[in-house]
Amino acid sequence: MSHAAANHPAGASAAASAPTIAPYGSWQSPISSELLVAQTVGLSEITLDGDDVYWLEARPYESGRSVVVRHTPDGRTSDVTPPGFNARTRVHEYGGGAYAVHGGIVYFSSFQDQRLYRQPVGEAPEPLTPESPAQALRYADGVVDARRNRLIGIREDHTHAGEPVNAIVAVDLGGASLGDGGQVLVAGNDFYASPRLSADGTKLAWLTWNHPNMPWDGTELWVAHLQPDGTLGQHQLVAGGPRESIFQPEWSPDGDLYFISDRSGWWNLYRWRGGRIEALTQREAEFGAPQWVFRLSTYAFESAGRLICRYVERGEAHLASLDLTTAPTTARLEELAVPFTSIGSVRAAAGRVSFIGGSPQQAPAVVQLDLATGAAEVLRRSTAVEIEPGYLSRPETIEFPTEGGHTAFAFYYRPKNRDFAGPPGEKPPLLVHSHGGPTSASTSTLDLQTQFWTSRGFAVVDVNYGGSTGYGRAYRERLRGRWGIVDLDDCVNAARYLVERGEVDPQRLAIAGGSAGGYTTLCALTFRTMFAAGASYYGVSDLEALAKDTHKFESRYLDGLIGPYPERRDLYVARSPIHFVDRLSCPVIFFQGLDDPIVPPDQAERMVRALRAKGLPVAYLAFAGERHGFRRAENIKRAIESELSFYGRVFGFQPADPIEPVPIEHLP
Repeated sequence: MSHAAANHPAGASAAASAPTIAPYGSWQSPISSELLVAQTVGLSEITLDGDDVYWLEARPYESGRSVVVRHTPDGRTSDVTPPGFNARTRVHEYGGGAYAVHGGIVYFSSFQDQRLYRQPVGEAPEPLTPESPAQALRYADGVVDARRNRLIGIREDHTHAGEPVNAIVAVDLGGASLGDGGQVLVAGNDFYASPRLSADGTKLAWLTWNHPNMPWDGTELWVAHLQPDGTLGQHQLVAGGPRESIFQPEWSPDGDLYFISDRSGWWNLYRWRGGRIEALTQREAEFGAPQWVFRLSTYAFESAGRLICRYVERGEAHLASLDLTTAPTTARLEELAVPFTSIGSVRAAAGRVSFIGGSPQQAPAVVQLDLATGAAEVLRRSTAVEIEPGYLSRPETIEFPTEGGHTAFAFYYRPKNRDFAGPPGEKPPLLVHSHGGPTSASTSTLDLQTQFWTSRGFAVVDVNYGGSTGYGRAYRERLRGRWGIVDLDDCVNAARYLVERGEVDPQRLAIAGGSAGGYTTLCALTFRTMFAAGASYYGVSDLEALAKDTHKFESRYLDGLIGPYPERRDLYVARSPIHFVDRLSCPVIFFQGLDDPIVPPDQAERMVRALRAKGLPVAYLAFAGERHGFRRAENIKRAIESELSFYGRVFGFQPADPIEPVPIEHLP
């Protein structure tokens, strides 16, 4: 089957005729595994520098390399990061905030050695920080202090025994830091993020938190004046605490400090002015997001009197303008008409706003919106392929009952392929998707991997189980102390709800997920009998091992999700699938990166060995050079093809795709 060319609708040449009747799962689709990676990039971290727009592209077809890209007002788009460099940081392992731009000069963290580099656009990068063994000094989330010719950002120091040390440091942009790796400005707490300079360069704001909190549990917002020698004066606590999550502090052009707090139970906008905190929005909506990575941005200043922000209600994103001239008493939030249901990386300048937007019809794209005319210009699409609508399944937002009288949420996708229909009386198999995090959320944005399944005859339900973001703090905290219970119940009840509606085949239910979603998958297959198959992507099987052997950022995450370890070792054992392999009775396929520092390969390999010893059907694919989340095109392609082959063997259909069958041990 040929693949669609760039900028031409996939499947557009198919003849218009009556649909062919064929078993669900066996439908031929133009959304091939090659299409998922060959012309697709990940988009993140928009930055504005004058009239230029920059962003970061993760490119599977370049072995997962991340590249800083620049768009100029004359319409030209070009790579800034030269071949041989990968603009990506390992701070917190998840990274983010890998680059900053000021006056046409890019400062970025190189993945290969984790050093900071200075690169005038069009020139070769030069190092700003010293070499360190085993990437021991790592940098992220920097902001240029032009008055003092330095970059202020986060440094994670792995040169000491025990946990790495996080601090806010200043790196001299003239290269004077090559010997010391930066001057420490703030230290002493476990974590730091979001160092932000006031417009006049006289004050610095930042976030900090300590174990066992994660940044969505509780953070503190601090401010200090910069002294003549560049050090910080007396520190002042502005907001936050162990049970209040502060997100994205930003200084306005006229010197006020803005931030997002969930003190009301929802992440809303606030302003610190004259020593007082003022509430600017008071909606049951989420203006913030979980800080898994650095440099997230959900609002920006168009001017001193106007702020552009994104908020989420019931899983859908909205873009709005907030009039600051009369705030807070009559602050007016006016929604901007844009055709996007997922919005992030918001950056603004006079008369315009840039963001990454997606919708059920459009994959994520870098968008620039003219605030005067409402005209939206797409600067870069995450995929160059347009899928013919006859092959796209549109999500339906569903709410369904779950344990404890609660309601849970999901996006449901029916099988959709204009060329095929299922046999009369047959219902499609269902693939339940459990997102990672678990403090994260699924969106309704067009995802070609979801459409890969629906265009072959699968139904898919993407579950925002209790603990997901976008539905308020109380919903997020349904998972507190109950990971492996609430998420599991909600995924099972999503499948049950669709079975009871008569949508799907109750005998062909599968569940799949990555990372924390892989853990939920393994729990569902071990502790419930609802599913007939499952796929775990770098999923957790042993909670004790995760508590003992993971990176600093998540090393106490389980305290809130399970309970303190080892005091509550009983819960860790009781909720770990590795200890209950005898309860498994259906085939499982595992996918694992061999260089994964977050969920090490032993988590999957111990589970595989246990299943083999029990004689249960199992398949295992390990990928050298991959970390937590696959980035290389050939591995992404191989994984989804193997998952399809696996379901074909288990559910009794023959995929139309010419793919290599995955070996399944002990399958009858």
